[in-house]
Amino acid sequence: MLLESLKSGSPFVGGFHLTWEFSNYTDALKDYDEQFIRSFEYAGLATLIALLIGYPLAYVIAFRGGKWRNAMLLLVIVPFFVTYLIRTLSWETILSDSGVVVSTLKSIGIVSQDGRLLDTTVSVVAGITYNFLPFMILPLYASLERIDHRLLEAGYDLYGRRRDVFWRVTLPLSMPGVVAGVLLTFIPAAGDFINAQLLGTPKQFMIGNVIQSRFLVLNDYPTAAALSFLLMAFSLILVIIWARIAGTEALLGTEGEDR
Repeated sequence: MLLESLKSGSPFVGGFHLTWEFSNYTDALKDYDEQFIRSFEYAGLATLIALLIGYPLAYVIAFRGGKWRNAMLLLVIVPFFVTYLIRTLSWETILSDSGVVVSTLKSIGIVSQDGRLLDTTVSVVAGITYNFLPFMILPLYASLERIDHRLLEAGYDLYGRRRDVFWRVTLPLSMPGVVAGVLLTFIPAAGDFINAQLLGTPKQFMIGNVIQSRFLVLNDYPTAAALSFLLMAFSLILVIIWARIAGTEALLGTEGEDR
């Protein structure tokens, strides 16, 4: 793939030849910077929403699940028994103009009478969030479930209120799960193209759609390969920045082991 990204030529006349065409990278970045930015915006928004939904749910499963804990975890995993494509097509039906969701939102005034959800940024982000939500919930649950309950009891003795215990004890101890969940959700979401393809329009296309089109429709392998490496590089940079902010101990899940 790296060598492919440095080739030039045409798939129809003579094929591609290795000419060390580094301009493929600068040209790809210049031509598709909007799609890159949109991809990271959608992925970041979907990751944030998944965290806001996933953390309370993982918290309830870990600390309030009781005998229903395994059943609740199964409900989180069950969507994986259905293919990714079918799950996304289901959202296309749910958010259709004649669907119950749009009709309900119109009746309470959230969506205008001539408005719609399908083929909008809202539908694309909703689809991405839903499809990658389990990747957020499971690491959070694993991190919360490992917390020693004696530490929580000590926290209640020190701080008294549940809110203070959460902010001072539970949340810091669950940060490895937060870090892992954010990475496992954000990275694949940034490269996704199915949700934008089925739930959006070309105005919502992400860099994954461009790569897919360049590979399979236009047969422009050098540009597609260059875009793939640029996406990987940008994702790696964001991972490094996130690791710097959250700490490598949280990233590796070893925070507190040496103590």
